[in-house]
Amino acid sequence: MNFKELAEQNEQWVIDQRRFFHQCPELSFEEKNTTKEIGKRLEEMGLEPHYYEDYYGLWTMIKGGQAGEGAKTVALRADIDALPVDEHTGLDFCSKNPGKMHACGHDCHIAMLLGGIRMLMEKKDELKGNVKVIFQAAEESCYGARYYVEHGFLDDVDAIYGTHIWGDFDAPYMNFEAGPRMASADNFTIEVEGVSAHGSAPHQGVDAIMAAAYMLTEIQTIVSRMNDPLNPLVVTIGEIHGGQRFNIIANKVVMEGTTRTHSAEMRMKTEGILRGIVEHVAAAFGAKASLKFDYYPGPVNNSHEDLNRIANDAAVKLYGPDCLKSLPKMMGSEDFAMFMEKVPGVFGFIGSRNEKLGYTAKNHNDCYTVDESVLKRGAAMYAQFAYDYLEETSK
Repeated sequence: MNFKELAEQNEQWVIDQRRFFHQCPELSFEEKNTTKEIGKRLEEMGLEPHYYEDYYGLWTMIKGGQAGEGAKTVALRADIDALPVDEHTGLDFCSKNPGKMHACGHDCHIAMLLGGIRMLMEKKDELKGNVKVIFQAAEESCYGARYYVEHGFLDDVDAIYGTHIWGDFDAPYMNFEAGPRMASADNFTIEVEGVSAHGSAPHQGVDAIMAAAYMLTEIQTIVSRMNDPLNPLVVTIGEIHGGQRFNIIANKVVMEGTTRTHSAEMRMKTEGILRGIVEHVAAAFGAKASLKFDYYPGPVNNSHEDLNRIANDAAVKLYGPDCLKSLPKMMGSEDFAMFMEKVPGVFGFIGSRNEKLGYTAKNHNDCYTVDESVLKRGAAMYAQFAYDYLEETSK
């Protein structure tokens, strides 16, 4: 089965879906209308949408006509939330919600997955297993996927497929490379407590700003001296708040940051190293300090050989070997990793950059838009991967 022709037939419908959802973006944990509209489309296709009482997003199941006893279930995922960005694309269908924009391309993900479902429903009687589909809320929060995992979405799933449209990758190429693809993203907060004093008598206080400054410097040695230089690792402090007045020794500083790596082993070590630096530097200054460390998505790693092969073979079947292009691994993160930690998964990228059309803005930019001709490819890949996975695993 090759879904290329069906994708061509459904292309305008997929584009129309993208434009509809682009106009009505909703932020993480606010995707009420988005969830409702997706549910309507699933019902129109003859599917039953399943909602959550206390969380947005939804799922449905396509039951294959040839799913015998012991048949596999493959999951397909798209994220649905937008970003707090004022849109400046100038599109005819730009956001109608001020301060909100689908600047990461999740409108495209919704449309592509709906298109994939539409095609699979046309071939439902041929499916040798089941396809479980999730439209996930709150990906931009870094942990939106966790809710669905904890509420059993994956309990009857054997494998999962996801993809992301990418503004730093040329259209119409696709990428399903093996190995590390995106980094973990864990966040931390450091609170430093000192003692206030007059700026003219620093010896009478404990300077929280000075202690924090030394911490800031020492923390970078995690990357430069405690990590294998061949392993990508980033430790960033992006916010510092402290002090009451220019002539008062500060009694409190709060710093917030993030750590990112492709190494699961180094990820687990980083918190302990960071805590040791914070506590020892604070002690050296006579201050007190605490570290709050929150684990969010782990690394996205295409480590399952069979799934990688099925995805790459599906792309070649659809659009030939030239449709695939290399894409460097990156330090950005994706909470799809939370699904991959529970069941085997594969994650890919669809290029949306088209310099000739002037589409060169990157994801999360207020001018980000896509070459819509690639949407049918993303839709076809959802359908082709699911079909081929069930075909192969039914043998």
